[in-house]
Amino acid sequence: MPVSTVIFLAVLTAVLLYGVVIYNNLVRLKHNIAKAWANIDVLLKQRHDELPKLVEVCRQYKQFEASTLTRVIEARARVSDARAQHDVAALGAAEGLLRSGLGQLFAVAEAYPELKANEHFMQLQTRITSLENGIADRREWYNESVNVHNVRIEQFPDVVVARLFAYTAQPLLEFSSSEKQDVDLKALFSN
Repeated sequence: MPVSTVIFLAVLTAVLLYGVVIYNNLVRLKHNIAKAWANIDVLLKQRHDELPKLVEVCRQYKQFEASTLTRVIEARARVSDARAQHDVAALGAAEGLLRSGLGQLFAVAEAYPELKANEHFMQLQTRITSLENGIADRREWYNESVNVHNVRIEQFPDVVVARLFAYTAQPLLEFSSSEKQDVDLKALFSN
């Protein structure tokens, strides 16, 4: 066998092996995104299950603001719908509404000393706050996974393999500009 044929076969084998390595790395990145989304989904489900309990405890105080509870319930439904549809953009908007509603709910609760003294309310508030922190951590990991994936599928030589196997950019989990603004504490406590 001529030397040029051996060299050609060696180069072809090296290129194919390198392509397999790139493909396997892209698969790993794709699954990291799915795992990060699943972790967010678990926490969203847990929070979804806890919110009705919190609303019910608040409802027991007849004079508690019904409009605040309604906003939390509606936002919870939007988050649930976005979660079920795996709609990252809609989830970001719904999360903003829910977080705003929860902030207002906890702020309004300050005006009800009996409610604040309720042990069940305090446990639920602590649990939901803990879930909110967990969701924020998982959201950061999801966005990092998406960012690494999106960069890799645009870099050479990964872009060749990514296009060959129809890898596309994934959306970041972003929130509306209104949610990024400072909270108006005066407005929250004036209710």
